[in-house]
Amino acid sequence: MLNLSNQEFKVGIYIRLSREDGDKQESESIGNQRSMIKRYLTENNLNFIDEYVDDGVSGTTFDRKGFNQLIEEIEKKKINMVVTKDLSRLGRDYIKVGEYVENYFPEHHVRYVAILDGVDTYIESINNDITPFKSIMNDMYAKDISKKIKSVYREKQKNGQFMGSIPPYGYLLNKNEKGKLIIDNYASEVVKEIFEMYAKRTWKY
Repeated sequence: MLNLSNQEFKVGIYIRLSREDGDKQESESIGNQRSMIKRYLTENNLNFIDEYVDDGVSGTTFDRKGFNQLIEEIEKKKINMVVTKDLSRLGRDYIKVGEYVENYFPEHHVRYVAILDGVDTYIESINNDITPFKSIMNDMYAKDISKKIKSVYREKQKNGQFMGSIPPYGYLLNKNEKGKLIIDNYASEVVKEIFEMYAKRTWKY
């Protein structure tokens, strides 16, 4: 157990947002997370050092630019405390989350706080004991969302909707109907000409 005053903790705040947050994107927004964590630091007289952000990165992977920078700063002993809004911001892979919370952070003398989950590895708390169960729920949520997103995509494809961002040559996105393509009159003439040239070609074997 660390034996430091709040002012001796050098805090790195970690913020993450991804597609898996679904309808909660507004409440989980980068700005919302930053505001909540900064308020927590002020109320607890903690020494803010830097913030690390991953915007649009899934919590099911730990190969994230912002998170990797956070780990580098821990290795350099620039920070010795990490604060997130909740456990799911750290990650949604319960095995990896457990490795960091139960092993990596303690081994590097890093205090970890997940504000909304009441997790604080600096103090004895029942919330710390149930962290693994919360991590499992976060993992299950991510997998469930992934299945739902894939299901939605498959259904849209069955209905003939275009799912890409850039239409194939000869077509344009229909601005009036999402997921529908319209013919690009100019490009379509080029396509026809290419086809006619190909069809008239004399093949030699």
